[in-house]
Amino acid sequence: MSFVSPLFLWYFMPAVLIAVLVAPRGWRNGVITVASLLFYATGAGAFTLLLIACMAVNFLAGPALEPDEWDRMSPNGRRRRLLIGIIVFDLSILFIWKYAGFASEQIAWFTQLFGGDFPIAEVALPIGISFFTFHHISYAVDIYRGERRALRNPVSFGTYIAMFPQLAAGPIVRYHEIADQLPQHRRHRLDDIAAGFPRFALGLCKKAIIADSLAPFVDACFSTPDDEMTFAIAWLGATAFALQLYFDFSGYSDMAIGLGRMLGFRLPENFARPYSSVTITEFWRRWHMSLSRWFRDYVYIPLGGSRDGARKTYRNLWIVFILTGFWHGAAWTYVVWGLYHGALLVIERATGGSEAPRSTAARAGRRALTLLLVIVGWVFFNASDLSQAFTMIGHMFTPDLGGLNDVVDSALTNQRLVLLLFAMGVFFLPGTSVTGPLLETARSKQATVVRTALMTVGTVYAAILVATGTFSPFLYYQF
Repeated sequence: MSFVSPLFLWYFMPAVLIAVLVAPRGWRNGVITVASLLFYATGAGAFTLLLIACMAVNFLAGPALEPDEWDRMSPNGRRRRLLIGIIVFDLSILFIWKYAGFASEQIAWFTQLFGGDFPIAEVALPIGISFFTFHHISYAVDIYRGERRALRNPVSFGTYIAMFPQLAAGPIVRYHEIADQLPQHRRHRLDDIAAGFPRFALGLCKKAIIADSLAPFVDACFSTPDDEMTFAIAWLGATAFALQLYFDFSGYSDMAIGLGRMLGFRLPENFARPYSSVTITEFWRRWHMSLSRWFRDYVYIPLGGSRDGARKTYRNLWIVFILTGFWHGAAWTYVVWGLYHGALLVIERATGGSEAPRSTAARAGRRALTLLLVIVGWVFFNASDLSQAFTMIGHMFTPDLGGLNDVVDSALTNQRLVLLLFAMGVFFLPGTSVTGPLLETARSKQATVVRTALMTVGTVYAAILVATGTFSPFLYYQF
């Protein structure tokens, strides 16, 4: 079930909100957990049993991961072994269901070089497996470190892992960020719904009005045959995809954060005007922030972070971004995308370029360069294979007089052209004020006008688009 489907908007969401409001406080987590599993089952089917099995294993292990006096005297004791076992279990589930097919393809390719034959595994990818795996690992590690106590109530644990706003595509909520919000008797008021709905409406408009409208044009550009690709098609396609991805994923995040608020939870922010970044380092502090924080806390810092000299810092950055690329998908395009961003970060760190320049002109130049590098990187992210990616990037840096072919030209309707130009405004906005949080907290006249416009004109128009069946799945559902 998608947030931009009639089933969700007209029936599921209102029913869950009403049920949470009228239920006694002690029952609200149960309502959310049951609703979340039903939500997941509508899209994942039998894979819901896999999710429940993973939840059961991690929940039962939780209390045994808590620090105790014996463990302080024996740091390599049972608790450490249990943590390693739980992480191996969670990552094994992720590998089997997400990477087994990719691994078998590489083995099959290698064996063919020597005349052999190896079967390729065909495994369906459960929705959101990368996200709930990272939630489970965060739960185990935070308990092991003593940052939070383990949950003794399986309903509260189910609420954390399966909460439908963030289950399918994040934000990635580290356990210590939400542990204090999970008690059964937390307060939930109509004020939460009043604060969360404008945020949800903002995400709905981003997704239904902008991202979904750009999607057919992006598909037309990226599916252009090699012999028809031109400088104009390559740049228009790459730029339009950068905008589609941003409005799609930040739209989902706004909807998830708004839904979480309506249910009484404060989920972490995931975007902060990333295309306003002056450096690649800053970009990764603003783009998919919950993923960056997760890798920082559970991979980068445990590896040593930047504490042990330049060489080890660069090594740690490479490791993190190879894993970041591979986390997004089992394909070489994602690995190369991760290597690309890892290389940019290492270059910035080595040359001192990770610090933004002070002068206005220098900042504008660096901001334009950062945006250019990010857009080029997105080509790897969206290309079907490396050959398509390198062909498209090659045309981006080889000016020609070719225009648009018939397919791309017909896809660029007047409406999409207007929306594309409107969406490009995000490239020029300042990075200081982020719309989503302001909608929840600000009481200024400007914020009130934006909230009113979103909840009337914007929501109605987005709802009409949803009703006509023009919506598409969120791009991050595939991860």
